[in-house]
Amino acid sequence: MTSLTSLGIFHTAISLVALGAGLCALVRDREVLPANTLGKVYIWATVLTCLTGFGIFQHGGFGKPHALGALTLLVLAVAALPGGMRFGARWRYFTASCYTLTVFFHFIPGITETFTRMPLGAPLFSSPGDPNLQKVVGIVFIVFALIIWLQVRRLRKAVGASSELRSAY
Repeated sequence: MTSLTSLGIFHTAISLVALGAGLCALVRDREVLPANTLGKVYIWATVLTCLTGFGIFQHGGFGKPHALGALTLLVLAVAALPGGMRFGARWRYFTASCYTLTVFFHFIPGITETFTRMPLGAPLFSSPGDPNLQKVVGIVFIVFALIIWLQVRRLRKAVGASSELRSAY
């Protein structure tokens, strides 16, 4: 097992905070809401996770994990753009989907790093390229795609109910 540097330990700890906050937000609020405390903790811990990840080069130079960090920051930035006035309810569906997608992004290195190292002496997967690991990540992606679909469905119902209330008055 490769020992972690101080930066690696901090990166892992903050990523666990981000992942925990993201999962709690999905359970409690059914989405990551950037306006509440849990959403803010998730977003800022995710930003710190990405930034600290850029300094970790255990597998050589800039690679796929760094590209995932850059993609995560890009998705967070796009989700934070003020687009609601022009796009209406569709923007709300889009931002909820973006934040949930970034929670999925945490699972990719989390599953990879955990199960290519654990259990000690006999990791479940031989490398990040192991086809069985890729299947597991694919299954997790399907779960998150379902979560996003349920979010959009719930938000559509909420928008429909609020517009019916407005038209009643």
